[in-house]
Amino acid sequence: QVQLSESGGGLVQAGGSLRLSCATSGRNIYNMGWFRQAPGKDREFVAALSWAGRGIEYADSVKGRFTISRDNARNLVFLQMNSLKPEDTAVYYCAAGTGGYGSAARLYDYWGQGTQVSVSS
Repeated sequence: QVQLSESGGGLVQAGGSLRLSCATSGRNIYNMGWFRQAPGKDREFVAALSWAGRGIEYADSVKGRFTISRDNARNLVFLQMNSLKPEDTAVYYCAAGTGGYGSAARLYDYWGQGTQVSVSS
């Protein structure tokens, strides 16, 4: 089994930055994704990274502002978030899967518990 644990969330002002981390209990052989869920809304795709770190995909809403990366030696996946906007406020979830990488939640088999990101205007 794979266990995921997110950290790094918090409260920032609009225009600020945060870096989220996802610690994985297993080996770094999985495609990784970040999703988020705002109050009253469905969970939505944010970013994805293939197991080899070469395939990358971002939601249109975060392109140019967010960067997904991984450190295989430390079993960590990151989401660097810059130029944050109030609409980025949500619980952010880390996900892992073996069926491929991309925006579809069905591609991911394992999910973390989430970390809260709040952006004030």
